[in-house]
Formats: sequence, C-alpha cells, structure tokens
Amino acid sequence: MKFLITGLGSMGKRRVRNLQYLKAGALAGFDPREDRRAEAKEKYGIETYADFDEAFERFNPDAVIISTPPDLHVKYAKLAVANDRHYFSEASVVDDEMDELLSLCRDHPNVVAAPSCTLRYHPSVRTIKQIVEGGAFGRPLLFTYHSGQWLPDWHPWEDYRSFYVARRITGACREIVPFELSWLTWVLGPVETVSGLRAKLSALDIDIEDAYQVLLKFRSGLLGHLLVDIIARTPVRCFRLCSELATVEWDATARRVRLFRAGAKDWEDIPESERIQEPGYVYAENMYIEEMRDFVAACGGERPWGYTLEDDVRTLGLLAAIERSSDEGVHVITG
Repeated sequence: MKFLITGLGSMGKRRVRNLQYLKAGALAGFDPREDRRAEAKEKYGIETYADFDEAFERFNPDAVIISTPPDLHVKYAKLAVANDRHYFSEASVVDDEMDELLSLCRDHPNVVAAPSCTLRYHPSVRTIKQIVEGGAFGRPLLFTYHSGQWLPDWHPWEDYRSFYVARRITGACREIVPFELSWLTWVLGPVETVSGLRAKLSALDIDIEDAYQVLLKFRSGLLGHLLVDIIARTPVRCFRLCSELATVEWDATARRVRLFRAGAKDWEDIPESERIQEPGYVYAENMYIEEMRDFVAACGGERPWGYTLEDDVRTLGLLAAIERSSDEGVHVITG
C-alpha cells in the first residue's frame, strides 16, 4: 500500500514511524511548512510535497493519514473519500461538515473511514476492559478519573501559543475530553446524562478553558467523574472504578493496573507490556503502532475498523452536551 501522511508535525512524524515500524508500504508526506518537510525527509527518508493536490496526483496514495490540526480533518477526509481512498484521521474535536462527510462515506461504501481512538489500544485500558467484562468484577457502580498535563510540556520544542491547541475551537483541554470519552464509553457503555463545568484557571497565556470537570451518568446507572486539565505540572492519568465486589485502579505513571477483589482482600498488580519509546515524547509508541496496524488491516479487508465515523459523531455530541451544561448550568440528557 501507499500512504500519504498529511501534516508532518508531531503526530504526522509519529505516524510515519508507526507505518515504517510495521513495514506497511511506501510513504510520502505533505506539509506546507518547509522545515517540517525537510525534517521528515532527513529523519525518515520519505518523499515530501508542499502542495496536497500535487502529492495526491504524483504519489497516488491508497490511503491518506490526516495528522493536521483538527479543524482541517474533515476537509482532507472529504477529499480522500471523494477519490475512493481510505483515510485515517487523528482525534477529532471539531464536528463542522461531519454530516457531509457521513453522506459521502455512505456513497463510497468500500472506503475505510477511520477516526482515531488511540486510547482503546492502550494496554492498561484493554486490561480494564477485560476485567470489567470478565464477570468476576461485578456491575460497575462509580468511577473517578483525572487526565492532565502541563500544556507547555506537550511540545517542549515550540511555544505552546503558536500551534492549534491555543485556539478556542481546537483548544488543548477541549481536545482531550473526547479523546478520553472514546475509551470510557467503549469500556463502560453509553452515557445518558452529563453535567459539566469548564473554566480558565491558570495564568497560561491563552484564551481557552484549561479545566473541564464532568459528571456522567451512564445508561447502566454507573456514575462517573472526569477531570481533564492542562494545568498538572506532571503528567497524570489516574482512574479508579468500583463495584460491590472489586476495585480497579490505573496509574499511567506507574504503568500498571491494580485489582482488589473483596473476597481475596488483597491487591493484584498487572504491569504493562514493554514500551517502545521515542525520545522527547511522554507517551510510548505502542498504542499508536497497534492503531495503525488495525487501520492497515482494515484497508486490506482483513477486519472492520472498530471506531466508526458514527461513533466519533456521538463522542463529539457528548463534548457539545458537556459545554452546553457548563454554559447553561443544567444537566443535559444525551440519549
């Protein structure tokens, strides 16, 4: 296969590495910035283009990997689908023109449309899902979850005010809320009601909210609390889920899941697998590689992509409901 990486920033370079690790096929890159094209060519030896149309015509890809800022995802997805090319796009936060993209995908049923769901590939998330679905855990009743990281540490090589996370529509904290919800709903099921608060609390030099506090009621009756922030001075992902029979905890920094069974009255530690780590990045490459592995398999007809465009639209609908709840001071019924 031939893959055109659209956007050669941090995530675009990561996808180049993922696909090269998998030996998935020929790669080329598009980015309007000369410095990014030069870096990708030097580091990874790929052909690069300054113009998307030229790249599309000359390289003639089978699939497009969309690693641009989120407000450009749909633009390139529509171009890919209209030309019967498969596409993968990074995590969504902007739902403009999604209806058009859905309609286009229905008209091109053989195209694989693959919104990102990276955290579903995290080894600890998969462990938690296995525990919850295994039966011995019992019915999940409540959870609390904190996901945070100091924004200037996201891209320490550039000013945090200079890239898309500093803009309101694609703001950093706003982006991470659906990123987390995509795995929470996969493990725990659909959400019925949300209540949210969002605010700018820090002295960071950007006009975006830097904290989202969210209460969630799931269709099963489960109650959850999600805190997403870009204030935490050390990266944090801490999750605790309780039932009457057991408790499961995940501390991403400790790289393990802990399971307490009331009958045994003891904790069991379940460590993560070995990491494939790229220097300068907080999170390991493993889950991104596995996500690309499944995309390549979907393109080859081996298995369907597991997180559909309709799933992504529902996740973005939850974000909209959370923001409406915060703005209007009401609980919002989501379905």
